[in-house]
Amino acid sequence: MLYLKTLIIVVQLLSALGVIGLVLLQHGKGADMGAAFGSGASGSLFGATGSANFLSRTTAILAAVFFVTTLTLTYLGAYRATPSAGVLGGVPATAPVATSAAAGASAPVNASAAIAASAASAPGQDVPK
Repeated sequence: MLYLKTLIIVVQLLSALGVIGLVLLQHGKGADMGAAFGSGASGSLFGATGSANFLSRTTAILAAVFFVTTLTLTYLGAYRATPSAGVLGGVPATAPVATSAAAGASAPVNASAAIAASAASAPGQDVPK
């Protein structure tokens, strides 16, 4: 699962950098007037309007890839496995119940030992003040 997340993060990073680069390469709406005065757009590799179509389509594809990878990473990050019924299954442990089979003299000893044990295990008791 870790390799899958790493791969998706790499694809997302590359698509984000591609979108940034392609947006910076595109001409704005005001570039048409400059092309009329000989900026050389008609002699480019894609023709007069071919570069605009190619760059806008490629930007849209990379933006869609970025969107899909973002949704996938969100889904994978929000996924929580259900607890199993194993040792750490989330079932709260119950404290052992004292049996009534103890003799009369041992009952107060067990009670005082239980009180001392519960006082020692109480949170915050071992912190110096």
